[in-house]
Amino acid sequence: MQTILTCGEMKELDSQTIEKIGVPSAVLMERAALSVYEEIVSRFSEGAVLCVCGSGNNGGDGVAVARLLYHSGFNVAIYMAGDPAHYTEETARQVKIAQNYGIPFVKGIEDEYDIIVDALFGVGLSREVRGKYADLIEDINCETAFKVAVDIPSGINGDTGQVMGIAVKCDLTVTFAYRKAGHLLYPGRVYCGETVCADIGIYASSSLPYTTSFERNDLRYYFRRDPAGNKSDFGKVLCVTGSKGMCGASYMSAAGALKAGAGMVMIRTTEENRIPLQTLLPEAMLSTAEGEAEDRRVFDWCDTVVLGCGLGMTEAAAMRVRWYLKACRENHKPLVIDADALNLISKNEDMQEYLGSHTVLTPHPGEMSRLSGYTVEEIKNDPILTAFSFAEKTGAVVVQKDACTVTASPDNWVYLNSSGNCGMGTAGAGDVLAGIIGGILAALSKRSPYSDLCKAAAAGVYLHGLAGDEAAAEKGQASMTATDIIEGLSQVLRDL
Repeated sequence: MQTILTCGEMKELDSQTIEKIGVPSAVLMERAALSVYEEIVSRFSEGAVLCVCGSGNNGGDGVAVARLLYHSGFNVAIYMAGDPAHYTEETARQVKIAQNYGIPFVKGIEDEYDIIVDALFGVGLSREVRGKYADLIEDINCETAFKVAVDIPSGINGDTGQVMGIAVKCDLTVTFAYRKAGHLLYPGRVYCGETVCADIGIYASSSLPYTTSFERNDLRYYFRRDPAGNKSDFGKVLCVTGSKGMCGASYMSAAGALKAGAGMVMIRTTEENRIPLQTLLPEAMLSTAEGEAEDRRVFDWCDTVVLGCGLGMTEAAAMRVRWYLKACRENHKPLVIDADALNLISKNEDMQEYLGSHTVLTPHPGEMSRLSGYTVEEIKNDPILTAFSFAEKTGAVVVQKDACTVTASPDNWVYLNSSGNCGMGTAGAGDVLAGIIGGILAALSKRSPYSDLCKAAAAGVYLHGLAGDEAAAEKGQASMTATDIIEGLSQVLRDL
């Protein structure tokens, strides 16, 4: 797992390392600069470099980077954009050292450069960039040079990933100790380019509240198989999905559950969907009989319910959603709610009383807006806050889908997804995700019934993104489909 810190938490850790641990600020600055220098020289052996530096410690890091590159034979210049009267003690010291070595200082972007190092603001930026700094960033963005951000691109909010008026568009970002949310959330993630996290000697204690992100090895826990197990031991998923003309949603969710390791899957759908589903997915069982007795039979059979994909917005669909919401609540059975079920809940607010710690909600921004009352703009501007707030309100796990999906629990855990690509913006991809999460939860319910629902849902999101990356590599982002994502699951799990 990767720990993701807020800018405030990072500032506090930095202070603790200096004041309580006793590591001098100058040492941390040198280590930070060295890490940026090492990333640059691993990509370039020579070239003209401009280090654009502010008056804070981020600027001091940039000056130190310039010095290291200068002594390695690069043609280096430093542009101090900040007011000398506002230099921090460490930045003033670095400027003096660079002057003593005879490193050239310039008054702007005066030449063509191969590399521009952005060390203007760092993660502490809290207001929009205006005036001369906005003009400077625009000038930097107009340059064709390879751009390297020190800690985070200047102009990106480190907590939300939002552009504060204007931001430097970088090819590489080297951050220190821990990633910040702004490195993963969009549009900040695009502005960062490739992000490298360097160890400079700052370490978090276990008492900090963590936002985290999965890594590939973390998935192994969720896909352990008992060599002596059978299909019942690997979990049974009930997909209450699909209406007339919408069998594709049933297929996508059920196939996602099977490919994610569920031992058995049953699709509760309409009779009209029988033939296409039996053709597309013969491994799945079907339930098409009408009536509550059949609902009770299949509910008692399963370990996890996936509810809503392609279900429709009819009164009959609303009655079915209400029945399964109530049954899962009464039996505390894991429930993944997607698509039409989410929209029906937003139209029937009293249904929210059936949500709780057994529930995973998987809304995209539009669905989330209808459910929560937040505008789509508010959701996109601060996805962590909106996801966590709605999780706290409902007691459910919220998987807020977007370019960077945020998974939040009411007990203060947030997972930011680092996998996936824009090719996954395709019909059926969300149905596949609902099925994947259902399959993981079903298997866990047999093996470890008290597993962390939020963490398991976040694992499903990460797996879904990795499968999408496999699909993009094979088919291309523009032409990949949801069925390609399903096939990508096999590639990812084979390689674990």
